[in-house]
Amino acid sequence: MRIFTLLTAAATAAFAQVASADTLTVYTYESFTAEWGPGPQVEKAFEAECGCDLEFVAVADGVALLNRVRLEGEATKADIVLGLDTNLTTAAKATGLFAEHNIDTAAITVPGGWSDDVFVPYDYGYFAVIYDTQQMTTPPGSLKELVEGDAGQKIVIQDPRTSTPGLGLLLWMKAVYGDKAGEAWAELSDRILTVTPGWSEAYGLFTSGEAPMVLSYTTSPAYHMIAEDTERYQAAGFSEGHYLQIELAGLTTRGTENPLARQFLAFMTGPAFQDVIPETNWMFPAGKTSEPLDPAFSKLVKPQETLLIDAETVEANRQAWVDEWLSAMSR
Repeated sequence: MRIFTLLTAAATAAFAQVASADTLTVYTYESFTAEWGPGPQVEKAFEAECGCDLEFVAVADGVALLNRVRLEGEATKADIVLGLDTNLTTAAKATGLFAEHNIDTAAITVPGGWSDDVFVPYDYGYFAVIYDTQQMTTPPGSLKELVEGDAGQKIVIQDPRTSTPGLGLLLWMKAVYGDKAGEAWAELSDRILTVTPGWSEAYGLFTSGEAPMVLSYTTSPAYHMIAEDTERYQAAGFSEGHYLQIELAGLTTRGTENPLARQFLAFMTGPAFQDVIPETNWMFPAGKTSEPLDPAFSKLVKPQETLLIDAETVEANRQAWVDEWLSAMSR
Protein backbone atom coordinates (compact mmCIF):
# COMPACT_ATOMS: atom_id res chain seq x y z
CA MET A 1 0.00 0.00 0.00
CA ARG A 2 2.83 2.41 0.89
CA ILE A 3 4.56 1.64 -2.46
CA PHE A 4 1.30 2.25 -4.32
CA THR A 5 0.81 5.55 -2.49
CA LEU A 6 4.33 6.71 -3.37
CA LEU A 7 3.90 5.73 -7.00
CA THR A 8 0.54 7.53 -7.16
CA ALA A 9 2.07 10.67 -5.64
CA ALA A 10 4.94 10.57 -8.13
CA ALA A 11 2.56 10.14 -11.04
CA THR A 12 0.41 13.02 -9.82
CA ALA A 13 3.45 15.28 -9.51
CA ALA A 14 4.63 14.34 -12.99
CA PHE A 15 1.17 15.04 -14.42
CA ALA A 16 1.11 18.44 -12.70
CA GLN A 17 4.45 19.32 -14.27
CA VAL A 18 3.20 18.36 -17.73
CA ALA A 19 -0.03 20.29 -17.21
CA SER A 20 1.92 23.33 -16.03
CA ALA A 21 4.18 23.15 -19.10
CA ASP A 22 1.07 23.29 -21.29
CA THR A 23 -0.40 26.32 -19.52
CA LEU A 24 0.34 30.02 -20.03
CA THR A 25 -0.74 32.41 -17.27
CA VAL A 26 -1.36 36.01 -18.33
CA TYR A 27 -2.16 38.76 -15.84
CA THR A 28 -4.27 41.55 -17.36
CA TYR A 29 -7.06 44.01 -16.54
CA GLU A 30 -10.75 43.25 -16.14
CA SER A 31 -12.06 44.90 -19.31
CA PHE A 32 -9.61 42.82 -21.38
CA THR A 33 -11.07 39.56 -20.06
CA ALA A 34 -14.70 40.69 -20.10
CA GLU A 35 -17.14 38.80 -22.32
CA TRP A 36 -17.13 41.77 -24.71
CA GLY A 37 -13.37 42.36 -24.44
CA PRO A 38 -10.49 40.91 -26.49
CA GLY A 39 -9.71 38.13 -24.02
CA PRO A 40 -12.16 35.43 -25.17
CA GLN A 41 -11.20 35.78 -28.85
CA VAL A 42 -7.48 36.02 -28.09
CA GLU A 43 -7.71 32.93 -25.90
CA LYS A 44 -9.48 30.92 -28.60
CA ALA A 45 -7.04 31.98 -31.33
CA PHE A 46 -3.88 31.36 -29.32
CA GLU A 47 -5.03 28.01 -27.93
CA ALA A 48 -5.75 26.89 -31.51
CA GLU A 49 -2.17 27.80 -32.43
CA CYS A 50 -0.35 26.46 -29.37
CA GLY A 51 -2.50 23.47 -28.37
CA CYS A 52 -2.22 24.75 -24.80
CA ASP A 53 -4.31 26.31 -22.06
CA LEU A 54 -4.23 30.13 -21.87
CA GLU A 55 -5.33 31.32 -18.44
CA PHE A 56 -6.11 34.99 -17.78
CA VAL A 57 -5.94 36.44 -14.27
CA ALA A 58 -7.63 39.84 -14.09
CA VAL A 59 -7.35 42.85 -11.79
CA ALA A 60 -9.18 46.16 -11.95
CA ASP A 61 -6.78 48.18 -14.12
CA GLY A 62 -3.24 48.62 -15.38
CA VAL A 63 -1.61 50.26 -12.36
CA ALA A 64 -3.18 47.58 -10.17
CA LEU A 65 -1.40 45.01 -12.36
CA LEU A 66 2.01 46.39 -11.46
CA ASN A 67 1.02 46.69 -7.81
CA ARG A 68 0.00 43.01 -7.74
CA VAL A 69 3.14 41.73 -9.44
CA ARG A 70 5.33 43.86 -7.17
CA LEU A 71 3.50 42.50 -4.11
CA GLU A 72 3.82 38.87 -5.25
CA GLY A 73 7.48 39.27 -6.14
CA GLU A 74 9.26 36.11 -7.25
CA ALA A 75 6.24 34.08 -6.13
CA THR A 76 4.06 35.53 -8.92
CA LYS A 77 2.21 33.05 -11.10
CA ALA A 78 2.33 35.39 -14.12
CA ASP A 79 4.24 34.34 -17.22
CA ILE A 80 3.09 37.45 -19.08
CA VAL A 81 1.79 40.76 -17.74
CA LEU A 82 -0.44 42.43 -20.33
CA GLY A 83 -1.86 45.91 -19.71
CA LEU A 84 0.95 48.10 -18.43
CA ASP A 85 1.76 51.24 -20.40
CA THR A 86 4.72 53.48 -21.17
CA ASN A 87 4.18 55.45 -17.96
CA LEU A 88 4.94 52.32 -15.92
CA THR A 89 7.88 50.76 -17.77
CA THR A 90 10.63 52.23 -15.59
CA ALA A 91 8.85 51.19 -12.39
CA ALA A 92 8.19 47.71 -13.81
CA LYS A 93 11.82 47.19 -14.83
CA ALA A 94 12.97 48.31 -11.39
CA THR A 95 11.18 45.34 -9.80
CA GLY A 96 13.64 42.92 -11.46
CA LEU A 97 10.67 40.70 -12.28
CA PHE A 98 10.69 41.26 -16.05
CA ALA A 99 13.04 39.81 -18.66
CA GLU A 100 14.09 40.68 -22.22
CA HIS A 101 11.55 39.39 -24.73
CA ASN A 102 13.99 38.50 -27.54
CA ILE A 103 11.28 38.56 -30.21
CA ASP A 104 11.09 40.41 -33.53
CA THR A 105 9.06 43.61 -33.13
CA ALA A 106 9.52 44.87 -36.72
CA ALA A 107 5.77 44.58 -37.30
CA ILE A 108 4.98 47.00 -34.44
CA THR A 109 3.95 50.52 -35.46
CA VAL A 110 3.10 53.13 -32.82
CA PRO A 111 3.36 56.95 -32.73
CA GLY A 112 6.98 57.95 -32.21
CA GLY A 113 8.25 54.45 -33.04
CA TRP A 114 9.23 51.71 -30.61
CA SER A 115 12.47 50.25 -29.32
CA ASP A 116 12.49 48.38 -26.03
CA ASP A 117 14.06 45.04 -25.08
CA VAL A 118 11.54 44.23 -22.34
CA PHE A 119 8.06 45.43 -23.32
CA VAL A 120 6.05 44.86 -26.49
CA PRO A 121 3.17 47.18 -27.55
CA TYR A 122 -0.16 45.65 -28.55
CA ASP A 123 -2.32 48.78 -28.98
CA TYR A 124 -2.39 52.52 -28.44
CA GLY A 125 -4.83 55.39 -28.02
CA TYR A 126 -5.27 58.94 -26.81
CA PHE A 127 -6.99 59.94 -23.59
CA ALA A 128 -10.05 62.10 -24.05
CA VAL A 129 -13.09 63.46 -22.30
CA ILE A 130 -16.13 61.64 -23.68
CA TYR A 131 -19.40 63.55 -23.41
CA ASP A 132 -23.08 62.71 -23.81
CA THR A 133 -24.53 64.91 -26.56
CA GLN A 134 -28.00 64.50 -25.04
CA GLN A 135 -26.82 66.03 -21.76
CA MET A 136 -24.23 68.49 -23.05
CA THR A 137 -24.52 70.64 -26.18
CA THR A 138 -21.22 72.54 -25.78
CA PRO A 139 -18.36 70.34 -24.55
CA PRO A 140 -15.05 71.78 -23.32
CA GLY A 141 -12.66 72.59 -26.16
CA SER A 142 -9.55 72.45 -24.02
CA LEU A 143 -8.24 71.16 -20.73
CA LYS A 144 -8.46 74.75 -19.47
CA GLU A 145 -12.17 74.88 -20.32
CA LEU A 146 -12.69 71.56 -18.53
CA VAL A 147 -10.94 72.85 -15.42
CA GLU A 148 -12.70 76.22 -15.38
CA GLY A 149 -16.14 75.14 -16.67
CA ASP A 150 -19.56 74.80 -15.09
CA ALA A 151 -19.25 72.83 -11.85
CA GLY A 152 -22.80 71.59 -12.38
CA GLN A 153 -21.66 69.52 -15.37
CA LYS A 154 -19.80 66.64 -13.75
CA ILE A 155 -17.12 64.25 -14.95
CA VAL A 156 -16.19 60.77 -13.71
CA ILE A 157 -12.44 60.06 -13.58
CA GLN A 158 -10.23 57.18 -12.44
CA ASP A 159 -7.74 56.93 -9.60
CA PRO A 160 -4.11 57.39 -10.76
CA ARG A 161 -2.94 55.00 -8.04
CA THR A 162 -4.81 52.04 -9.56
CA SER A 163 -5.79 53.01 -13.10
CA THR A 164 -3.74 53.75 -16.22
CA PRO A 165 -6.37 56.24 -17.54
CA GLY A 166 -6.32 57.90 -14.12
CA LEU A 167 -2.55 58.14 -14.28
CA GLY A 168 -2.87 59.39 -17.86
CA LEU A 169 -5.05 62.30 -16.77
CA LEU A 170 -2.61 63.10 -13.97
CA LEU A 171 0.21 63.33 -16.54
CA TRP A 172 -1.98 65.19 -19.03
CA MET A 173 -2.63 67.84 -16.38
CA LYS A 174 1.06 68.00 -15.52
CA ALA A 175 2.06 68.28 -19.21
CA VAL A 176 -0.29 71.23 -19.72
CA TYR A 177 -0.17 73.01 -16.34
CA GLY A 178 3.31 72.14 -15.06
CA ASP A 179 3.90 73.65 -11.62
CA LYS A 180 0.33 74.98 -11.58
CA ALA A 181 -1.18 71.47 -11.80
CA GLY A 182 -2.10 71.40 -8.11
CA GLU A 183 -4.14 74.59 -8.47
CA ALA A 184 -5.80 73.23 -11.61
CA TRP A 185 -6.74 70.01 -9.80
CA ALA A 186 -8.24 71.98 -6.93
CA GLU A 187 -10.42 73.91 -9.38
CA LEU A 188 -11.38 70.80 -11.36
CA SER A 189 -12.35 68.93 -8.18
CA ASP A 190 -15.68 70.78 -8.10
CA ARG A 191 -16.60 69.12 -11.41
CA ILE A 192 -15.59 65.58 -10.41
CA LEU A 193 -18.61 63.45 -9.51
CA THR A 194 -16.50 60.55 -8.26
CA VAL A 195 -13.15 58.82 -8.67
CA THR A 196 -13.33 55.11 -9.51
CA PRO A 197 -10.61 52.43 -9.14
CA GLY A 198 -10.74 51.51 -12.83
CA TRP A 199 -12.07 52.40 -16.26
CA SER A 200 -15.01 49.97 -16.32
CA GLU A 201 -16.70 51.45 -13.25
CA ALA A 202 -16.26 55.00 -14.53
CA TYR A 203 -17.61 54.30 -18.00
CA GLY A 204 -20.55 52.38 -16.57
CA LEU A 205 -21.55 55.38 -14.43
CA PHE A 206 -21.29 57.61 -17.49
CA THR A 207 -23.42 55.46 -19.81
CA SER A 208 -26.02 55.02 -17.07
CA GLY A 209 -26.48 58.79 -17.05
CA GLU A 210 -24.82 59.61 -13.73
CA ALA A 211 -22.60 62.28 -15.35
CA PRO A 212 -22.39 63.95 -18.78
CA MET A 213 -18.62 63.38 -19.09
CA VAL A 214 -16.08 60.63 -18.40
CA LEU A 215 -12.34 60.19 -18.85
CA SER A 216 -11.78 57.62 -21.59
CA TYR A 217 -10.24 57.54 -25.08
CA THR A 218 -10.74 59.25 -28.45
CA THR A 219 -11.60 55.77 -29.76
CA SER A 220 -14.52 55.19 -27.36
CA PRO A 221 -17.13 56.71 -29.71
CA ALA A 222 -16.21 54.06 -32.30
CA TYR A 223 -17.74 51.44 -30.00
CA HIS A 224 -21.03 53.27 -29.86
CA MET A 225 -21.06 53.91 -33.62
CA ILE A 226 -20.25 50.31 -34.56
CA ALA A 227 -21.86 48.25 -31.78
CA GLU A 228 -24.83 50.47 -30.95
CA ASP A 229 -25.31 52.42 -34.21
CA THR A 230 -25.37 55.74 -32.37
CA GLU A 231 -23.26 58.91 -32.40
CA ARG A 232 -24.65 60.05 -29.06
CA TYR A 233 -21.30 59.78 -27.26
CA GLN A 234 -18.44 61.85 -28.63
CA ALA A 235 -14.88 62.85 -27.69
CA ALA A 236 -14.10 66.49 -27.00
CA GLY A 237 -11.09 67.69 -28.99
CA PHE A 238 -8.71 69.65 -26.76
CA SER A 239 -6.64 72.48 -28.22
CA GLU A 240 -3.61 71.70 -26.03
CA GLY A 241 -3.43 68.19 -27.47
CA HIS A 242 -4.17 64.73 -26.06
CA TYR A 243 -2.01 62.43 -23.94
CA LEU A 244 -0.85 59.24 -25.65
CA GLN A 245 -1.14 55.78 -24.13
CA ILE A 246 0.74 52.80 -25.56
CA GLU A 247 -0.35 49.54 -23.92
CA LEU A 248 2.28 46.86 -23.41
CA ALA A 249 2.90 43.26 -22.48
CA GLY A 250 6.00 42.02 -20.70
CA LEU A 251 7.65 38.66 -20.08
CA THR A 252 8.27 37.87 -16.42
CA THR A 253 11.38 36.10 -15.16
CA ARG A 254 9.09 33.18 -14.34
CA GLY A 255 7.83 33.27 -17.93
CA THR A 256 11.35 32.75 -19.31
CA GLU A 257 10.99 29.10 -18.20
CA ASN A 258 7.78 28.69 -20.22
CA PRO A 259 8.31 28.55 -24.02
CA LEU A 260 4.67 29.48 -24.50
CA ALA A 261 5.37 32.97 -23.13
CA ARG A 262 7.59 34.17 -25.97
CA GLN A 263 5.31 32.35 -28.43
CA PHE A 264 2.42 34.45 -27.11
CA LEU A 265 4.34 37.71 -27.44
CA ALA A 266 5.21 36.88 -31.06
CA PHE A 267 1.56 35.91 -31.68
CA MET A 268 0.49 39.23 -30.16
CA THR A 269 2.28 41.21 -32.89
CA GLY A 270 0.46 39.43 -35.74
CA PRO A 271 -2.98 39.75 -37.35
CA ALA A 272 -4.58 36.92 -35.34
CA PHE A 273 -4.25 39.10 -32.22
CA GLN A 274 -4.26 42.56 -33.81
CA ASP A 275 -7.51 41.92 -35.72
CA VAL A 276 -9.29 41.52 -32.39
CA ILE A 277 -8.13 44.80 -30.82
CA PRO A 278 -9.99 47.60 -32.65
CA GLU A 279 -13.52 46.36 -32.04
CA THR A 280 -13.12 44.72 -28.63
CA ASN A 281 -10.52 46.80 -26.79
CA TRP A 282 -11.53 49.85 -28.85
CA MET A 283 -7.99 51.08 -29.37
CA PHE A 284 -5.73 51.42 -32.40
CA PRO A 285 -3.81 48.22 -33.24
CA ALA A 286 -0.03 48.35 -32.78
CA GLY A 287 0.54 45.86 -35.61
CA LYS A 288 -0.87 44.96 -39.00
CA THR A 289 -4.45 43.78 -39.31
CA SER A 290 -5.73 41.55 -42.08
CA GLU A 291 -8.55 44.00 -42.92
CA PRO A 292 -8.84 47.82 -42.89
CA LEU A 293 -10.41 49.38 -39.80
CA ASP A 294 -14.12 50.14 -39.81
CA PRO A 295 -14.86 53.59 -41.34
CA ALA A 296 -16.06 54.75 -37.90
CA PHE A 297 -12.42 55.04 -36.86
CA SER A 298 -11.89 57.73 -39.50
CA LYS A 299 -14.57 59.88 -37.82
CA LEU A 300 -12.72 60.09 -34.50
CA VAL A 301 -11.07 63.17 -33.02
CA LYS A 302 -7.49 63.51 -34.28
CA PRO A 303 -5.24 65.15 -31.67
CA GLN A 304 -3.68 68.44 -32.75
CA GLU A 305 -0.66 67.52 -30.65
CA THR A 306 0.55 64.32 -29.00
CA LEU A 307 1.53 64.73 -25.35
CA LEU A 308 3.80 62.21 -23.62
CA ILE A 309 6.17 62.48 -20.66
CA ASP A 310 9.10 60.07 -20.77
CA ALA A 311 8.96 57.03 -18.48
CA GLU A 312 12.01 58.02 -16.42
CA THR A 313 10.54 61.44 -15.57
CA VAL A 314 7.21 59.84 -14.70
CA GLU A 315 8.82 57.35 -12.33
CA ALA A 316 10.99 59.99 -10.68
CA ASN A 317 7.99 62.23 -9.98
CA ARG A 318 4.93 59.98 -9.93
CA GLN A 319 4.56 59.74 -6.16
CA ALA A 320 5.00 63.50 -5.71
CA TRP A 321 2.44 64.18 -8.45
CA VAL A 322 -0.02 61.69 -6.92
CA ASP A 323 0.47 63.37 -3.53
CA GLU A 324 -0.22 66.73 -5.18
CA TRP A 325 -3.42 65.29 -6.64
CA LEU A 326 -4.51 63.83 -3.29
CA SER A 327 -3.89 67.15 -1.56
CA ALA A 328 -5.92 69.04 -4.16
CA MET A 329 -8.79 66.53 -4.00
CA SER A 330 -9.03 66.89 -0.22
CA ARG A 331 -9.33 70.68 -0.15
